[in-house]
Parts: sequence; structure tokens; C-alpha cells
Amino acid sequence: MEKIKELSIIQKTYDLIKWYVPLLNRLPRNHKFLLGDRIISGLYDLLDGLILARYSREKQPILEKLNALLDVLRYQSRLLKDFGLIKVERYEYASQLITEIGQELGGWIKQQSSRRGKTSPPPDPSSTGRGEAEQITIMAQLP
Repeated sequence: MEKIKELSIIQKTYDLIKWYVPLLNRLPRNHKFLLGDRIISGLYDLLDGLILARYSREKQPILEKLNALLDVLRYQSRLLKDFGLIKVERYEYASQLITEIGQELGGWIKQQSSRRGKTSPPPDPSSTGRGEAEQITIMAQLP
């Protein structure tokens, strides 16, 4: 089930890039090379990060950074609308896709948080009845 969710978020991000990049490439020069390029870079970074997180053992730190990046993309897209560089309908469509990606990303983060909470902490060596030197040796061997 987890793989389907991960693939879905990756596919949605891919689709957003396919739709958004040609639009951003048509921005006026004074916005294309600053705001447009930042959004494009952010979108590619988001896609890269999602793919890397999919294969990472420690997903949560990556996903949390991507969540912040998605928020930046949300504000940058809003700037396009507020500057009158894209039509309101296109902004709404981009915003809807970003929101869907954000919902899936939030669910993935929540899933990873609950997995971390399920792992049991290392046993308390003081409750084993072992001596202090033996407890230190055991603690040093824990991951």
C-alpha cells in the first residue's frame, strides 16, 4: 500500500512539472529568469527528493524538507498570480495540484512518524540486574 502512495505522489509531481514548466518558460524575461527559474528548480528538486525518499531508510527528514519546499512553491505560484503573470484559472489549477501533492506528502510524513513511534526504545540496562561495566558495554553495542 505504501508503494502505491509513493508512486502516486511522484506521478502527480511529474504531471505538475509537465504542465507548469512550459507555462513558466513563456513568462516575460524580467520574471522568467528569476521567479520562473526558481519555481522550475523547486519543482525538479521536489521530484528528485520524492524519488530519493522512496528509497531512503530515513525518509522523514527528507520528507519534512520537501514539505517546506512545497510551501515555498505554493507562495511562488501565488506571486505569479498576484503579479498578473498567469490567469487565475491556471493559478487555481496549479494550486489544486500542489495541494494534492501536499496532502499525500503530509500523509506520508504522518505514516513515517507513526512508524518511528512504534519502534520500541532500547531496554533500560538498570532493570536487567547487571553490573555497571556490563551495562556500559551493552549500551555501547546498541545502534
